[in-house]
Amino acid sequence: MAKKSMVEREKKREQLVQKYAAKRAALNEVIHDQSRPMEERFKASLKLAELPRNSSATRLHNRCQLTGRPHAYYRKLKLSRIMLRELGSFGQIPGMVKSSW
Repeated sequence: MAKKSMVEREKKREQLVQKYAAKRAALNEVIHDQSRPMEERFKASLKLAELPRNSSATRLHNRCQLTGRPHAYYRKLKLSRIMLRELGSFGQIPGMVKSSW
């Protein structure tokens, strides 16, 4: 049950990142512009700190869309290795055949 909530939490983070992307980029540009006065750059860094933490792109994590597992993630399929194998065994992924020796 907790795994499903992690998928939902990650979706909310993605929405926040998209919502605040332009604002964060503008503030970061002001902060890194050496030609601006120090007070203006400092105010921009305070405004950046006031934005929600989850609006930062570094807070996003690749997760399996079915289980929420963060490890062994295949980007093209958006699945973890465990779900990839399971769905492949049942023949639910086109072109994938179960192999054994």
